[in-house]
Amino acid sequence: MVLKSLLLLICLWICIPVNSSVVDTIKVKSEKMNRDIPCIVIVPDTKKGESRFPVLYLLHGYSNKGYHDSHKVWIDKIKSDLPILADQYGIMIVCPNAENSWYWDSLEEPKSQFETFITKELVEYIDENYVTVSDRRGRAITGASMGGHGALWLSIRHQDIFGAAGSMSGGVDITLFPDKWEIKKHLGEQSSNKQIWEHYTVINQIDKLRNGSLCLIIDCGYNDFFFQVNNNLHQKLLKQKIAHDYIVRPGGHTFQYWSNSIDYQLLFFSNFFKNISEVNLP
Repeated sequence: MVLKSLLLLICLWICIPVNSSVVDTIKVKSEKMNRDIPCIVIVPDTKKGESRFPVLYLLHGYSNKGYHDSHKVWIDKIKSDLPILADQYGIMIVCPNAENSWYWDSLEEPKSQFETFITKELVEYIDENYVTVSDRRGRAITGASMGGHGALWLSIRHQDIFGAAGSMSGGVDITLFPDKWEIKKHLGEQSSNKQIWEHYTVINQIDKLRNGSLCLIIDCGYNDFFFQVNNNLHQKLLKQKIAHDYIVRPGGHTFQYWSNSIDYQLLFFSNFFKNISEVNLP
């Protein structure tokens, strides 16, 4: 009886997946903003044989409850099993705290320069301090809501840095929301800065793309207040013959929706990283 119990315990131990990833909470110095920016870094199990890991930069959305812990929102509130998924796919995941910046170099706030921080300072820090695939073939970026806007804004403008990008419920056309989410804090009032607002919205950056220059996945729920602007983006990409994955499902602008979305997107990015040798990226 004792022997049977021991054998059962051994079998259970063998069958239960063990999460060996490491979750680091770090601070990265921004020279441009002259301050430290907190980030979460999820490092997959280094014992699985990979010599270098591709990196997914995973961006948070706007917070009206304070942004001091925004770098933790993905792992604390949206997808607690991100470390397990990092192990499963062999992908390092980096979650920076970009406050309520919309991931721009703010025109109005010198201490909010997050385009430079993420595409230069953070990427350089991660590549220097972790074992990464340190070129665009090993980098992807995605995010939810404000973070979806940020991921597309940064990747389209920095195709030398990122090879793949995604958006979940992204605010891809800010021009329809002139009084929302502190946008005018960074761009000024829309009424007196119309050209700036037009330029700083993702849907108007599409002309910078050519087919195949960036592997794209876009995702939005039918019940999301950003659904129409995402559908408009999809139609514009189709018109300009830019290949992309476009997923729509029932759901709204919620943590639950994004918890589901990130599963699809991690699979998409995993396939991108695996097939990179077969893709003719510039």
